[in-house]
Amino acid sequence: MTPDFIQTPIVQDLLDRAAGISTTGGNPRLKIILRDLLEGMMAVIVKHDIDESEVWQAVNFLQQGVTEFGLLMPGVGLEHFLDLHMDAKDAEAGLEGGTPRTIEGPLYVENAPLVDSDANLTDDPDDTGTLYMSGNIFGADGEPVPNAVLHVWHANSKGFYSHFDPTGEQTPFNNRRRLKLGPDGHYGFQSKMPNGYSVPPGGATDTLMHLLGRHGHRPAHVHFFVEAPGYRTLTTQINFGDDPFAADDFAFGTRAGLLPVPNRQGDTAYIAFDFVLQRSENPLGEAFSARVRAHA
Repeated sequence: MTPDFIQTPIVQDLLDRAAGISTTGGNPRLKIILRDLLEGMMAVIVKHDIDESEVWQAVNFLQQGVTEFGLLMPGVGLEHFLDLHMDAKDAEAGLEGGTPRTIEGPLYVENAPLVDSDANLTDDPDDTGTLYMSGNIFGADGEPVPNAVLHVWHANSKGFYSHFDPTGEQTPFNNRRRLKLGPDGHYGFQSKMPNGYSVPPGGATDTLMHLLGRHGHRPAHVHFFVEAPGYRTLTTQINFGDDPFAADDFAFGTRAGLLPVPNRQGDTAYIAFDFVLQRSENPLGEAFSARVRAHA
């Protein structure tokens, strides 16, 4: 069968009806997007001669993996694609420069304690070294950004995040803070050294990675949101440049400019890293995405 089958009247009529094209009410934009999405899926079924059993195997996989959608999105590159798409739109609009954005990931927790800079992020005992990280937040013209808030979150030495720790041993905001910065834009914090992690063994993401001949490992990294009045909110993270998975991150979170190599002195590590924000031309640029996030 050729792909022309998708263009036959019976299939095109099905698409119109399924997406509600001819009905009144509803969301017109959603109708068009859903129609294109359904047509693309049907085209893939025809192109690869996917049979009924294979379709339902895919449905079963998605049903079983619903709790891991936050890992599947970066694992198959869709979350990184969103970054690439936003980068391209910025370039078309002449908005270039600044610290690169990269994936948020599924493990942020809202309303972490708001504290002054130079805080200790770690509340729980952890038998590992100490990370010291500091730097400045600048605007695109090199000006210090005043009154910024730096959201920071990372895993513990076992690769587990508080709130999501399967052992249940961490307090809710361990290794999570919002740092309230002053007029000079300087920040600093210390915490117990994070480690990379692997996707849950035997889960949907792990199963898919094995089927693709890939792994599910991430390097050691630290996540950030940076928000400040008059500037675009930045979602980014740094990956430790000396981690063996920094060049092969299953989540495609590694980007040029986000790979500082820690200055390691015994079991202590120091990272100096500056953030550069773009000016916001409207309030939407200062907002967070509508993604649903965990809260404790």
